[in-house]
Order: sequence, then structure tokens, then C-alpha cells
Amino acid sequence: MLRQSQSFLSQIYALADFICIQCVFILSWWLKFKSGIIPFENPLPLEIYAQWSLLYSGIAVVLSYFFNFYTPKRRKKFSYELFTIIQVHSISLLILLSFLFIFKELHISRSYLLLFLVNNILMISLYRYILKNTLKKLRERGYNKQFVLILGAGTLGKRFYKQLIQHPELGYEVVGFLDDLYEEHELGLDAIKPILGQVDELEVILERLLIDEVIIALPLSAHHKYGQIINTCEKAGVKTLIIPDYYDYLPSKPYFDNFAGMPLINVRDIPLDEFRNRFFKRAFDIIFSLLAIILTLPLLIVIAIGIKFTSSGPIIFKQERVGLNRRTFKMYKFRSMRVQKESDSDTLWTTENDPRKTKFGSFLRKTSLDELPQFFNVLFGHMSVVGPRPERPYFVDQFKWEIPKYMVKHHIRPGITGWAQACGLRGDTSIEERIKHDIFYIENWSFIFDIKIIWMTITNGLINRNAY
Repeated sequence: MLRQSQSFLSQIYALADFICIQCVFILSWWLKFKSGIIPFENPLPLEIYAQWSLLYSGIAVVLSYFFNFYTPKRRKKFSYELFTIIQVHSISLLILLSFLFIFKELHISRSYLLLFLVNNILMISLYRYILKNTLKKLRERGYNKQFVLILGAGTLGKRFYKQLIQHPELGYEVVGFLDDLYEEHELGLDAIKPILGQVDELEVILERLLIDEVIIALPLSAHHKYGQIINTCEKAGVKTLIIPDYYDYLPSKPYFDNFAGMPLINVRDIPLDEFRNRFFKRAFDIIFSLLAIILTLPLLIVIAIGIKFTSSGPIIFKQERVGLNRRTFKMYKFRSMRVQKESDSDTLWTTENDPRKTKFGSFLRKTSLDELPQFFNVLFGHMSVVGPRPERPYFVDQFKWEIPKYMVKHHIRPGITGWAQACGLRGDTSIEERIKHDIFYIENWSFIFDIKIIWMTITNGLINRNAY
């Protein structure tokens, strides 16, 4: 049956967050007003800050419940928790600022509030990370297990079982299988778990054994049994999950959607389809591109002068590329070649000793400095800082027939750099491998993943040995 302790555990999580926020309040107060490390103005009494800290704690806990932050997350990555923590505490601070404005509490130190926010995110993330890894180790040692019964010992059920035993940190233990075709579906010599009986014996098995989740891995020919199976599981208080028999045809992360009151299987889970994810990514793009433009402005001027003095023609080269939702846009680059016909630049692939390149342009391409104007594309909304690299329409029309799933990359904004580029797939490298990396990025996007790609792009070096 379902664990009755989940509600209690959620309350423990909420209490731990509340206590952690109060500890952070004391730490931030000491750092700001008592340590002497940070210059400060004369503070309001400690009691004033304490009462607003209590309000902030209450807001953060309520929002955490709203974001389902206290539900079981053994299947979730830590990046999901970190992103939720940033969301919860950023919104909590905005709500607190609203209260401060309404009650005309104008003398609360704004720098203290910023320090309080940063410390909250760091401390709660740290203790959550430690807790998550501790729970993983405990599950690997056999504690806090969830017991699973698989209905169907055919190819689908076997595959799920083999995948599950490769992840002991999740804490799932398969107690066995139910299958009507016992002889045909014997698991073989390497099998550890037995076939306990037929599917119709489910109710008896649930009464006899402790089962937390039932996984339905039956073929479509047995779909008429699904209703009775689900009713039996719900009667026993057991969670039911279904692996569709057309699993092989689906991408790695399909999900259920709802349209006109009808459940639909969306064959590809794209995190950036969610508004909040798009909002945060777009906000990051705007801030990052503005900073990049400001910081590199002297370099932009030097490059512009270098292009003007080494070859005739415009400084900026504009080229049509295919972007979000297969819409075209003009991508900006510093001109690295001699002026040529538009038809040539749109349809010819650059080669290693391409005679069209200028000497200064060859340097720009090798060092990726020709890409700097694309931060304006990011600012205008054509591109993102991180995403699949955009291609010319001429080549897109070719690749979409030659390379499976090539067009999936257009589900999100193209980027200046991407997972493929961070892994060294730049310039004259396999298009197929790039697409695999692009699809992995699209299906596994997170804010932390973007930061990782930017960091890898910088640390791996901007000089591209494959760039022609």
C-alpha cells in the first residue's frame, strides 16, 4: 500500500526549510551588520528584521508547496531541485518587497535583502544536495525501498527490469512478474525475479505482498484488462504506471498532455515548452547578451577597424538562417570573406583553404570572434546564448531528408554555442553526432545545463581547429 508517512515527511521538509531560513537570517545579519566585512549604514533594530524574516519564511514554504517541492523526487535530478529553489526564493523576495512597500518599511537595507536571498539559495541548495546524495547512498544499501510488481514478462517488461536494476540509487526493488504466458516468457538463466502468477491473480498478490507500485508492461492485445488492473490497484492503494507497447517508436521523454478534455501523449518532452522555463531562459539571454556586448565593446570596435582596413565591403555579414519553429532570420557575423554573390554564400560550404577568406577573416573564424555580433541576435530574440547552431535554408532542405530527426532542433531558439559545440563538435564534424547532442540538450534543458555549456565553451577554448 502507499506509504502513509509522505505527508509527515513533507512537513519535516517544510520545517527544515523554515529553520534553515532562520539560520540564514542570523548569518546574513551578522555578515552585514556585525562582522565588519561589509560596510553598512546604521541598521534598524534586530526585531524588525526578524519579523520580516518570519514572513519571508512563511512565503517561501507556501510557495514550495505550490511548486510541489515537498513531494517525492527520487526520480528527479538535482538540477530540477536547484532550479525550483531559485524560483521559490526569487519570487519570495519579490513578494516580501511588495509587503515592505505596502507597509512603508523603507529603511530595510536593500543590500542586506540581496545577501539574504543569495545565502538562502546557497544554504538550502547545499543541504538539499547533501540530503539527496545521502538518500541515494541509503537506498543503494537497501534502505527506504519501494517495491515494484511488473505486469508482463515479455520484451517490454524485461527491458524495464534490466533498466531498473542499473539504477540502485533510485531504491526500487522488483518483487516479481505477473504474466499469462508463463512458458513463453520465462526470463532465462540470468533472471533473478520469478513470475508469480497470472495477471488475473493481481488482487491476491497485492493482499499477500507489500507492493508500492505496479508497472503495466502488457502488449496492446491485452488493453481490455487495463481497466480492471487499475481498479484493483486503486482499491489496494497502490500506484499504477503504464509503459505503452509502442514504447520503441517514442523518443526518450514523451509525456501526457491534455487537449479539449482528452489525454494525449506528446511524443517529446521539451522543458522549454513551459512558460516559466522560457521566461527564465529569455531573461538570462537578455542580461547575458547585454553584459557581453558592453564588456566586448572595445574589442568589437577593434575588429570592425581591422575588417575595414584589410578588405573592402561591409563590416557585418548578414546571412539567412533557419531558427525557432522553422522561421528564417538574418544572422549577424563579422565579415571574414571577400564580398561575393548571395547565392554563393548561401549554398557553398566553406573549405579549409577557401580562397574567398581574407587573412584577417581566417583569424576571426579560427578564434570564433566573428560570432560576437550574434549577441545582438540574442538581444533581438532571434537566437539564444545556448542552443543548437542554426543552418542555412539550402542545407536544411538537404539535411532534413538525409539525417533522421534533423528538424527537431528547430523546436527551440538556435544558440551561439550548444551542447554539440561544447563537446568539440564544431566546424567540419559529423552532422549526425551534432543532431544527437542537440536533441539531448532539447530534452534535458535546465538552467544549470546552460551554465555548464557556457563554462565548457570558455574553458575548452574558443579557438576552433575545425573552423574553416
